[in-house]
Amino acid sequence: MKVIAVATSKKKGTRKTVIDRVRVKTNWGLENDAHAGDWHRQVSLLALESIQKARSMGAKVDFGDYGENIVTEGVDLPRLPIGARLKIGETEMEITQIGKECHTKCAIFYQVGDCIMPREGVFAKVLKGGELEPGDPIEIISPS
Repeated sequence: MKVIAVATSKKKGTRKTVIDRVRVKTNWGLENDAHAGDWHRQVSLLALESIQKARSMGAKVDFGDYGENIVTEGVDLPRLPIGARLKIGETEMEITQIGKECHTKCAIFYQVGDCIMPREGVFAKVLKGGELEPGDPIEIISPS
């Protein structure tokens, strides 16, 4: 289980830009990301396996295209319970929400043709900050 990519964006509802590494702030989220703040969806995570499934159905998507901050490999994200804790590199996060309701079709939907975040993305709050980069290990430290 590991991090495949990290990404940030200046505005909500848009694709994120993949970056080499990022500073994650406790109870805030990724530095310079539009979704960071004092709320329950500080960080968004999406599995590489979900992205590959979308690609196999014809979507021409890359990391960050669904607005995810962290692309993971080897973690069945949608099956994690709310409250599960993950150690991701130096950081520690707690899953706060599985999927989300989209009230309107955002720019991602129109650019990609579908958005899998509402079904397969998860959201977390940051319990412990630190540096994060692709290749960092992911460990489930508390299932609930």
